[in-house]
Amino acid sequence: MTERLSIIFDKIPKCTTFADIGCDHGYIALNMLTKGKCERVIVSDISEKCLKKAQDLLKTFIDKGVAKSVVSDGFERVDECDVALIAGMGGEEICSILDKAFRLPNTLVLQPMKNCDKVRVKALEHGYRFESDSVFYSAGKFYDLMVLVKGKDSLTEQEILFGRDNVTNPSCAFKQKIRIEIGKLKERLNNERLSENAKNQMLKDLENLQKYD
Repeated sequence: MTERLSIIFDKIPKCTTFADIGCDHGYIALNMLTKGKCERVIVSDISEKCLKKAQDLLKTFIDKGVAKSVVSDGFERVDECDVALIAGMGGEEICSILDKAFRLPNTLVLQPMKNCDKVRVKALEHGYRFESDSVFYSAGKFYDLMVLVKGKDSLTEQEILFGRDNVTNPSCAFKQKIRIEIGKLKERLNNERLSENAKNQMLKDLENLQKYD
């Protein structure tokens, strides 16, 4: 697995049935089985062609009946599971998957590529509590990783924007990400022609980011 997938894998709790929604190659599902973190896996993808890669990787386990592959739009054709992973998708796509699901698992592990604030709001709407929500760095990129469990919760405006763990106990990766974002904003403020409204908004965003630098 890549470093990014290994970090995600480490955050997934032990369970009985694990589902990887939009599984791509199926590496995480394979490791869930081989390292004893679950008894059964379900791999799904909306693309039959993409799913074939995971089917080939998990063939031995599919033949044994402990792995199942389904072409599915989100959770549409996914059997009941207690933990599900949705990683490597845009935040709006993840929100759509959650909204369309007729049944959601007790635990979700989410790694959106963008629009993380929208995912946080949507998770609250679906009755999830944030076990963890932090930034990690891998192969030149920053990623948000959330672990959610069914339960009541609420987030402040700052926690929706940045993630609770990043606000309450900023990691080195989060601080590094913030410094880069501050640099980009300052460069735009210095080099671009901006309307007064756009400039004021960017100054407000800059002030907000500097709280965590």
